[in-house]
Amino acid sequence: MSSNILHTILSAKKEEVRIARRQRSLSSIRDEVESDEGLRKDVREFARALREKVISGKAGVIAEIKKASPSRGVIREPFYPAMIAESYERHGAACLSVLTDKPFFQGDPDYLMQARQACAIPVLRKDFMIDFYQIYEARAWRADCILLIVAALDTGLLREMEVCAREVGMDVLVEVHSASELECALQLKTPLIGINNRDLRTFETSLQNTLDLLPYIPADRIVVTESGILTHDDVQRMRAAHVHAFLVGEVFMRAPDPGEALASLFDAG
Repeated sequence: MSSNILHTILSAKKEEVRIARRQRSLSSIRDEVESDEGLRKDVREFARALREKVISGKAGVIAEIKKASPSRGVIREPFYPAMIAESYERHGAACLSVLTDKPFFQGDPDYLMQARQACAIPVLRKDFMIDFYQIYEARAWRADCILLIVAALDTGLLREMEVCAREVGMDVLVEVHSASELECALQLKTPLIGINNRDLRTFETSLQNTLDLLPYIPADRIVVTESGILTHDDVQRMRAAHVHAFLVGEVFMRAPDPGEALASLFDAG
């Protein structure tokens, strides 16, 4: 992958949002979300589910449903989000993460809706969020949480998007890769701090990234280590450092039964 992959994705995302706004206005989708009583009541508490799993002494796993990636191509085929979600829930996942980006990850909003309908655990919309429009989309699709990537947003917009997400009932997982990004993330109210071990500019991965940033994170935040968790040793290394929340996808997606792969990876962790 080229070193400007994040820039490429964000440029495509701006065009995607522009087209979506032309097909349906922001005011229309916002009004739908804000006026739908059933939607307001149908919220699963993402941060709480993760925290409760960790407090119980278990790993809090955000299990990802992902068909493809820019660096790996197609990861899983055939691809049945509902079956994957059921398997993840049955084998102990605290939450789900579902890719909705189409051009780069072959995701789809339908995958999120199918997965959420098939289980009772909270679901994160995993995408490159750059516009308030996407927040209302996520809630209309019944997402319980969104991802905000510090590398993709300035601090002011980060704060405003977090407020918007909370107003419509969603939690926020804020993702960082560096100390400077962490400084921005800690200005938000969310307890969920994701540390991506994969540099989104180069797609290089190192678990050391989580360990390097840990000393700068207050004890009241939940640290979620993301990407590069492949073996029991990786899990044990993180848990020995008091990191008990994980976002894992690719290693599960390559297994015959993703949920069984989850249980196998974390039972020994």
